[in-house]
Amino acid sequence: MSKLTFYIVDVFAEEKYEGNQLAVFRNAGKLSDEEMQCLAKEMNYSETTFILSEERRNGGYDVRIFTPEKEIPFAGHPTLGTAYVIQREIIGEPVSKVILNLGIGQIPVTVNYKEGKAEILWMKQKAPVFGKIFDREQISEVLNISKREIDDRFPVQEVSTGLPFIIVPLKTLDVLKKAQIKKEAYFELIENTDAKAILVFSPETYKRENDLNVRVFADYYGVPEDPATGSANGCLAGYLVKYRYFDNDRIDIRVEQGYEIGRPSLLFLRAEEKETKINVSVGGKVIMIAKGELVNQL
Repeated sequence: MSKLTFYIVDVFAEEKYEGNQLAVFRNAGKLSDEEMQCLAKEMNYSETTFILSEERRNGGYDVRIFTPEKEIPFAGHPTLGTAYVIQREIIGEPVSKVILNLGIGQIPVTVNYKEGKAEILWMKQKAPVFGKIFDREQISEVLNISKREIDDRFPVQEVSTGLPFIIVPLKTLDVLKKAQIKKEAYFELIENTDAKAILVFSPETYKRENDLNVRVFADYYGVPEDPATGSANGCLAGYLVKYRYFDNDRIDIRVEQGYEIGRPSLLFLRAEEKETKINVSVGGKVIMIAKGELVNQL
């Protein structure tokens, strides 16, 4: 009887059962695409990852990422959560860096330790690419808010660091709280865009020590609302620097997400612009929740 080991971790979590949960399957190279997709749907998390082999290739570990609906080339919290599992369960000793071979290429994850245990993990994302700018009236209809509640000092724009998102600056936390996706308008919008998910953010926060509050809507990927989204926040970090949201060409901030759905999360964003290129890093904690075995899958 073949067994496949898997782990459940919370990513961008300050405490257990916070942040964004993730299932990580180990040594899963013999699974078919269909089996991976079925397992991702069965787990029903925002993403599920599969470490294909415990042997490194080109300096990194081959990893595939699936949402309940489809495979995607990159996502933030699966990258950090999987790097944590690789360091803790496969490598088994402190290392400064873990490299993942993903659909978009190699992503390095830096691991900081406290008392010998991984504390904060950081991933350096690809340089942001800025795309289509959207009409505020169209976006307000999708979010079921007034266009006057969108901060018109900054554009509503598509941004990608490997996975594209539509970034929407809102004026207040109250507006962010009441935003909700009108599905018909949402699916009509994304028919003609590379970005299939929407990030909204507010300068007002639930906790005073945080700098921004974020929500991410991703119905296209089978995730009505995500509790913590590293890829989207990487896009946001590039956006904040490009448009000098904090009146600076660099940021080092704390972002809260997931409060509206009962999964409070904390992400750390660092970005700076150097010689017209914006460098982006996203960090957070990872907490081990459970370990299990799947039988008769190989």
